[in-house]
Amino acid sequence: MNTFTSRLLTVASILIFACAAQAQSNYPNKPIKMIIPLAAGSAVDNAARVLTQKMSLGLGQNIVIENIPGSAGLIGADRVAKAAPDGYTIGGFNDSILTMVPHIYPRIPWNALTDFDPLSLVATIEWGLVVKIDSPYKTVGDFIAAAKAAPGKLNYSSGGSGSPQHLAMALFASRANIDAMHVPYKGATPAAVAVAAGEVHASFQGLGTVTSLLQANKVRLLAVSTTKRLAQYPDVPTVDESGLKNFFFNSWFAMVVPAGTPKNIVERLNAEMRKALADPETRDKLVALGVTLRGSSAPELGAATKEQFNLYHKLIQDNGIKAE
Repeated sequence: MNTFTSRLLTVASILIFACAAQAQSNYPNKPIKMIIPLAAGSAVDNAARVLTQKMSLGLGQNIVIENIPGSAGLIGADRVAKAAPDGYTIGGFNDSILTMVPHIYPRIPWNALTDFDPLSLVATIEWGLVVKIDSPYKTVGDFIAAAKAAPGKLNYSSGGSGSPQHLAMALFASRANIDAMHVPYKGATPAAVAVAAGEVHASFQGLGTVTSLLQANKVRLLAVSTTKRLAQYPDVPTVDESGLKNFFFNSWFAMVVPAGTPKNIVERLNAEMRKALADPETRDKLVALGVTLRGSSAPELGAATKEQFNLYHKLIQDNGIKAE
């Protein structure tokens, strides 16, 4: 390589670096896309729409939500993993995508621990067991008794094989020693609507997904799977109170970005997310959706993801949960 060519390459490298640095310093200068690999109306989707309204104001650019449901989140997550790591694509994920799905589907085109950079844990989503409003089952005990009296006759909906709804009910059935039939749907919202329509007998759901159905008197909440009763539903017992001791299940809503996204952009997005969570009006709206606000640093989310990844690996193996 001659001296002239070498100088040209050096100048080109400097220009590329300078352009990249300028792009980062001007961030954001166009709308940001948040890909949610879940159906519209899911607990994560509902919470994200409230949160991103406030974040958009702080960033000075709109955050546009795109729902890509199906295949337990595999398709939408793949879009995030393969997006440019420039801060203009965010993933709004539930914990299932990062910690459950990788153990259920044998071949997926991305790695949950290396293809995404953590941004923040946003909130935990509280869960409960729901049935149709005119269901003969008034309590968890009623449901368990009916399932034991007719093994395999009662069914339940989920957002797909390996979804949190599937795992929650599989764990519940295992602990209660009952046999219930799994009916997968394409997303949590269709699975919840199926309960209201009487297509299935029950479903474990994030409360944010079924809030509107509860308010419309379409479904009945038999119990919540929290450690204590929720202020929003003070008359609804926990599953533990209902006889299935020490049963607990929740999920979480986290934000991630494609691996390699510049640290300063991750820090900016994290800061705007924390500001939004601190806003009283935003907090009230999110709590009304049945979520418990968290907020975290990027490293804290990374550590939590690895811990849950290992935990669910064992739970899924022990319960024989597989893709259908």
